Amino acid sequence: MYGLKKMRSKSKEKSLLRWYDPIFLNILPPVVTLLIKLLLFSCRVIKVEGRQKEIDALAKSQGRAVYATWHQRVIYHARHLAHKNLTVMVSQSRDGEYATRLVRLFGHTTVRGSSTRGGPLALRELTQKIKEGGRGGILADGPLGPARVAKIGAVIMAHEAQVPLIPLIWGVDRCWILNSWDRFLIPKPFSRIVICYAEPIWIPTSVGGEELDDYRRLLEERLNQGTRWCDTHFGPERPWRKVKEKGQIEVALLTFNPVRKIARIFELIVSRPGHPEVR
Repeated sequence: MYGLKKMRSKSKEKSLLRWYDPIFLNILPPVVTLLIKLLLFSCRVIKVEGRQKEIDALAKSQGRAVYATWHQRVIYHARHLAHKNLTVMVSQSRDGEYATRLVRLFGHTTVRGSSTRGGPLALRELTQKIKEGGRGGILADGPLGPARVAKIGAVIMAHEAQVPLIPLIWGVDRCWILNSWDRFLIPKPFSRIVICYAEPIWIPTSVGGEELDDYRRLLEERLNQGTRWCDTHFGPERPWRKVKEKGQIEVALLTFNPVRKIARIFELIVSRPGHPEVR
């Protein structure tokens, strides 16, 4: 039965592709990967806060963990976490096929699913990979927000796999800010970066149901604290949602299409947004 479902899923993926996609899938991901690597490797990390917390947590869990970050801050993790060999969840959409190729070129593996299609199965597959010794990566507020409101998916994975949930955030002194739902950040060339590992979250096996939401809120709190720490290292906190009040102006918007296209691929990496027992 599982094999049949997998075959149907692959058939649906193929049907979503257009006639020219096989050509572009062989050309665009390597080119985009090269451009992103050139951009990110021009940046310089000047400070890493809390690294020892991560090292200690990984030592206790035999190297297994779930890393969580905000959707707004995903792009620099393509470099910073490149050596971690994470498994991440990517949507089953046509665009997700491009994202999958890109993620793999950065040294990670993927499971296919999202909040709208294949999410529960993908979440179980990702959790199983972590149990078997892997590491998972998830966007706490992805794929479409609300911005900086953590969803329960990361908590469920860490709880079921009994591994630490590690909140991870970065900040930058100079960047482009996209006019997206969470003001997606892209570092400018040769900018300076700070990284913050917040206190890892351990979720006891005895916790369940409504209690899991307490850990979801704790994850949200630690990610937001880490974000503020990173941003205020260079100045004021970065904007993270669209301003809708009359008379206020949105600032630092990026309209340069090629860069937006590159960022769009990162926005396709998604997280499991909800859990029926909790929310």
